[in-house]
Amino acid sequence: MPIGRRNKVKGVQFTIMVVGASGTGRTTFVNTLCDTDLIPHKVCDSPETAHQEENIRIRPVDVELEEDGIRVALTVVDTPGFGDNINNETAFQEIMTYLERQYDDILAEQSRIKRNPRFKDNRVHALLYFIPPTGHALREMDIELMKRLSPRVNVIPVIGKSDSLTPKELKAFKNRIMEDIEHYDIPIYNFPYDPEEDDEETIQDNTELRALLPFAVVGSEEEVVIEGEPIRARVYPWGLVEVDNPHHSDFVRLRGAILGSHLGDLKALTEDVLYETYRTEKLSKSILDSRETEILPEDLANHSVIIKEQQLVQEQERLREYELKAQREINLMKQELLAKETALRNLEARTFSQPNSPY
Repeated sequence: MPIGRRNKVKGVQFTIMVVGASGTGRTTFVNTLCDTDLIPHKVCDSPETAHQEENIRIRPVDVELEEDGIRVALTVVDTPGFGDNINNETAFQEIMTYLERQYDDILAEQSRIKRNPRFKDNRVHALLYFIPPTGHALREMDIELMKRLSPRVNVIPVIGKSDSLTPKELKAFKNRIMEDIEHYDIPIYNFPYDPEEDDEETIQDNTELRALLPFAVVGSEEEVVIEGEPIRARVYPWGLVEVDNPHHSDFVRLRGAILGSHLGDLKALTEDVLYETYRTEKLSKSILDSRETEILPEDLANHSVIIKEQQLVQEQERLREYELKAQREINLMKQELLAKETALRNLEARTFSQPNSPY
């Protein structure tokens, strides 16, 4: 059965993490994205506790959506409390620990002799980082977070509540953010493409999406009826900001990318690049540690897997060398056969050209 058809029947599992300080529009965006009250808004219980700092909390929430006829089993990992403290070092560590824990879980599952058929892959495929619409530049916290997390997850920068900036201010703010990302060498997910391999449509689409970075989004959990049609919008004294209007917000393009056109690419990069890099680092460290310290009984299984993988790599190298050697011998035999055929044709030509030949 083709992959596309199988996805339509069973759906695909996808996980995004949303990170941003309170007031950046993170919660409203998620509820707008899922078209439901998936995440409750933060409410201060009493004025007496309003000044108290809260630690970050990581909350995965599941929801099922449909995009272009394909069911998406979406997990949204919310991070309330991030950026609300004076020192956010603990928040950085909590998020990194969560990301790496998902890699550890699947690494352990892949090391089992008999795997659990109900095992759920909770690796985060995309992290939407909400930048406050200050109009200035990236803050030190923004730079530090994206640099730390980009080796473990596909980071996509987003400007929340972008309608608080004028079009001119927003354009300048986007330019400054991308300049900072380039200056500090932050490897965000910039919708990569290969001019030599990808088709023109893919190149054009990725070029347009790359030009929108960072995405300027507006969310709204309310609908306004305009000419009999319900429209998701934010109402201001001077007019409306429509969520799904590309002239007002990048929401539609961002949603279409992460849940549609680039969902597969984000999953592939997570599996083939980010996870494999982490897996290699983890196994290499395990080997080095085992040489320095005695292997504990509970580590024997993982150590055995490492040795088997090394033996498999060596065996693959030997087979590759054998194939190359066999191919060289075949080519040599072909050359010798061709030379003999040429010599035979020359001999026949000389024989038939002699006048006293009996033929």
